[in-house]
Amino acid sequence: MPTMTQVAKKILVTCALPYANGSIHLGHMLEHIQADVWVRYQRMRGHEVNFICADDAHGTPIMLKAQQLGITPEQMIGEMSQEHQTDFAGFDISYDNYHSTHSDENRELSELIYHAPERERFYQKPHHLSALRSGKRHVPAGPLCERHLSEV
Repeated sequence: MPTMTQVAKKILVTCALPYANGSIHLGHMLEHIQADVWVRYQRMRGHEVNFICADDAHGTPIMLKAQQLGITPEQMIGEMSQEHQTDFAGFDISYDNYHSTHSDENRELSELIYHAPERERFYQKPHHLSALRSGKRHVPAGPLCERHLSEV
C-alpha cells in the first residue's frame, strides 16, 4: 500500500512478444513468470498495473511455417494464440489483455501513426527500399523481398 506521502502509480507492463510460429519455450516462460511476479507485487503495493502482451504475428517465418504445415498463416496465428494463452494460464499468468499484432486495432493504430502529419517524429522511410528497387542491394534481402516490395 502506498503510504500517505506516496501516490499510487499507473504502470504499464509487457513482455517480449512471442512469435506466432511455434510453441512457448522455457525462455519465454521464464520472462513471463518474472513479469507476472513483479506485476502482482506492484498491485499488492496499491499501484494500478496494466499487464499486456500479444503474439508477434508478422513475418516470413510465419508464412513459411504455415506453408510447411499446409495451412493459412491466419489459421496458424489463431492456433498459436490459443496454445500460447493456454500455456500462460497453466502457469497462472493472467494478462489484462493478450492480443495479436495481426489485428484490426494494430493495423489502424499503425496507419494512424504512419499517416500523421508529425510522423517524422515516429518514422523515417528507410533509404534501402529505394536501393532495393534500383537493384543496388545495400542491405541483405531475403528470397521473398521482391514479392513484397511492390506493397511498400
